[in-house]
Amino acid sequence: MKTDINGKVVIVTGASRGIGAAIAKTIGSHGATVIINYHNNREKAEAVLAQVKENGGDGIIFKADVRDAVAVNTMVETAIKTFGKIDVLVNNANIDFPIKPFIALTWEEIHAKITGEIQALYNCSQAVLRDMTQRKTGKLIFISSSLSRQPAYGFSAHAAAKSAVDSMAKVMATELGPEGITVNVIGPGLVKTDATAGQPAEMHEQIAAFTPLRRIGIPDDVAAVAVFLASSLSDYLTGQYIPVTGGNFMI
Repeated sequence: MKTDINGKVVIVTGASRGIGAAIAKTIGSHGATVIINYHNNREKAEAVLAQVKENGGDGIIFKADVRDAVAVNTMVETAIKTFGKIDVLVNNANIDFPIKPFIALTWEEIHAKITGEIQALYNCSQAVLRDMTQRKTGKLIFISSSLSRQPAYGFSAHAAAKSAVDSMAKVMATELGPEGITVNVIGPGLVKTDATAGQPAEMHEQIAAFTPLRRIGIPDDVAAVAVFLASSLSDYLTGQYIPVTGGNFMI
């Protein structure tokens, strides 16, 4: 058996930086064609695409706010017109949220996070499933968070939104299994990216000290699991939540 994703067409949302960029580059290095979705930073998206091509993959970049159904549909239609199909969706794009205690949150802040997260999942999944269900094959990979299962101070809006993703994925796996489509969730722990770079070093050190592998994550840790889920090695795996936390959170 081998990691057989050569020739697959993969959409990675939020792929211009962080975990999304690592996933796009790693999947591309295994011979996949990658649609690199970005929202604001075209320059970084182009840099990711350049690395994908240098490592033997192919692809395009596409600007789309994943909360905008029209933009997402255009992205998917363009990908299918250009490459003929969509094999894998990696729903990764970050939806901003405030880190503050529940008592300080406004309803508007909670609503924006939960609605944005589910809009992204809904829009992207609905768009690719039109192709996947016709061909009776496909893989949906949702990037969640260990914070949906493991509480942390100030993360109630984020935890609620990602918990909704986790639950919806299980229902989708049940419904889509007979169509030959798998649905799985990756739950990263703390990962060192530009989004977490501003956090206190002492906090990262403390989390690493309580993690069995004695370090916090890097984007490539998550990307490796995404490659597995995108490949034929995971064909009999669906409806699962896979924590990538160095053992900090265990099921």
